[in-house]
Amino acid sequence: MSLDPSRFISNTLLNESRDSTLLLQYLIRLQAEYSYIPDQAISLLSSELDIPLSEIRSVVDFYSFLHFKPRGQYDILFSDSITDQMLGSHELHDDLCQKLGVTNGITREDGRVTVDMTSCTGMCEQGPALLVNGLAISRLNKPRIKQIAELIEGNINLTEWPEALFTVNDNIQRQDILLASASEITDDSSILDQLLSHSTEDVLDALQDANLRGRGGAGFMTAIKWRSCKEAASGQRFVICNADEGEPGTFKDRVLLQSYANRLIDGMTLCASVINATKGFIYLRGEYLYLLDHLETLLQERREHNLLGDNIRGKSDFNFDIQIHLGAGAYVCGEESALIESLEGKRGIPRVRPPFPVSSGYLGQPTVVNN
Repeated sequence: MSLDPSRFISNTLLNESRDSTLLLQYLIRLQAEYSYIPDQAISLLSSELDIPLSEIRSVVDFYSFLHFKPRGQYDILFSDSITDQMLGSHELHDDLCQKLGVTNGITREDGRVTVDMTSCTGMCEQGPALLVNGLAISRLNKPRIKQIAELIEGNINLTEWPEALFTVNDNIQRQDILLASASEITDDSSILDQLLSHSTEDVLDALQDANLRGRGGAGFMTAIKWRSCKEAASGQRFVICNADEGEPGTFKDRVLLQSYANRLIDGMTLCASVINATKGFIYLRGEYLYLLDHLETLLQERREHNLLGDNIRGKSDFNFDIQIHLGAGAYVCGEESALIESLEGKRGIPRVRPPFPVSSGYLGQPTVVNN
């Protein structure tokens, strides 16, 4: 842990840019570094990013994974979804609290551990589950609770905990065509080569004929959304993948991100080619922190294979890259306009619509948001 927040902010957070839209990402890293957001850090961020102190404090207060007071060295959050409860999560929670000598939500006097509850963590089909410093542990039972308590009391660094504890399975029971096999990156057979060989109108017509619709609840036509963004007034365009599923019992996004992310990124890249976007975001819910390194590695591999970055697949006019933004525990950010607010570093408060994101989305620019 860094002792000096100002040095951590200057040397780590702000060493490349001072971007107010990254405020939430800076706060997430401060929370991970210090187990809370120090007042000194808030003051420094306010000065460096030209954001009022009150606004930064309101952002910290909005997201449940950010705190003004120190949490434990091991910050444990039990998933409180109804499915976890039915599988005995409350009994296991009480068992761990007893073993560690803690009360729910109160950091132990030695600062070693905090045990608390959180909303559904997206591990519903393999619960009960918990997060420890943001990383998921599923399939909890009494032996695992005993093991976790011993690791904490032994002050074992999280990186040295048994890898098996953090294994998260897909648990796919039926695959059919769409999930028949996980996609791979290759130099000579990218699906993008096939997709990009068609004109924009061909792609939009194919989407229209296929009746492809969003799966976020409204069932809105994908072709209409993409075409509307393409035909919006001039400005920089953006593609956003909404990976902030939070409904109890829902875990489809987790499976797609874990084993089918290449197909997802192919889709984002195709969308970018249609609407002439140069930048995309994957908004990854904070509960899926364990997927971050996997996705960052995948994005870098795609850059190395000329599937992201400049002159994609040899097209001199096609430049597109993707950045991952983490959420910090806010169910409402699954709503597209609240998600955009969060991407801009603000509280995830839904916007009044119209205007809709396709004409005025991220930073007021034409934006496609697909679940």
